[in-house]
Amino acid sequence: EIVKMLDKPTVIVIDNAPIHRSEEFEESLEEWEQKRLAIYYLPTYSSELNKIEMLWKKIKHEWLPLEAYQSYQKLTEELDKVLSKIGSLYKITFS
Repeated sequence: EIVKMLDKPTVIVIDNAPIHRSEEFEESLEEWEQKRLAIYYLPTYSSELNKIEMLWKKIKHEWLPLEAYQSYQKLTEELDKVLSKIGSLYKITFS
């Protein structure tokens, strides 16, 4: 058995991946709750909780020049330039 009786209430925060919404998974929720294990689902799309999403937004909207979108080759070249300068020329503060 994966979950034994827990000493303290425990919360697990998970995304909405299909496996976390499967019938088998959801059938276990009541049993886990009785064992003081609660599952908290993140909102369906929570980009503000994902630092890579915040970084990608900054890259797309502020750091990549408009001409980067002319071709796939140009995009990869410009993206490589930006990524190589993160921390020196390009900085982001996560707060």
